[in-house]
Amino acid sequence: MAIFSVYVVNKAGGLIYQLDHYAPRSETEKTFSFPLDLVLKLHDERVVVAFGQRDSIRVGHAVLSINGIDVNGKYTADGKEVLEYLGNPTNYPVSIRFGRPRLSSNEKLMLASMFHSLFAIGSQLSPELGSSGIEMLETDTFKLHCFQTLTGIKFVVLADPRQAGIESLLRKIYEIYSDFALKNPFYSLEMPIRCELFDQNLKLALEVAEKAGPFGPGS
Repeated sequence: MAIFSVYVVNKAGGLIYQLDHYAPRSETEKTFSFPLDLVLKLHDERVVVAFGQRDSIRVGHAVLSINGIDVNGKYTADGKEVLEYLGNPTNYPVSIRFGRPRLSSNEKLMLASMFHSLFAIGSQLSPELGSSGIEMLETDTFKLHCFQTLTGIKFVVLADPRQAGIESLLRKIYEIYSDFALKNPFYSLEMPIRCELFDQNLKLALEVAEKAGPFGPGS
């Protein structure tokens, strides 16, 4: 079982905390000769596969590293322009690692705001007053679980569909938020959470949830 990530969204829809806890490995590294038998293009400041699929490399996968050097956007960590480098025959053979593009900070902020709006729409669509809003969204690869407090703070957990005890985990995260963020004299409500004790206790709670399932009394 696995818990993938945690998001905390304030009542205005702003992302105030995000943790990537576990990311399934879906990366493939291959050595290529010239010419490259995949078509690459620049999309959203990333170099991605536009055409051609082989050896678990799929359309939409991004170039993550070249010859062991990480790629950040359209440049390698040592400053080389990716498409220009891969277009030069003298640089081959070359080892390229492909994988699903990682979400940028701006994309995470945007997705948190979109979920906040979707949550509000879900509440408004309810035929009965007092709807709790969206509590779970399910796909074939993960479930999104949401717990909204009385003050409008949303705690969102993305987990393996088979992971047990998420409802208890969400309340545990709320407890950790109350103990280590709200009681921190340097923390301002609705602002990003930057507290080492919050980080430490949240990570511990995620590990306990993955290993033991639901939280027991007094945990």
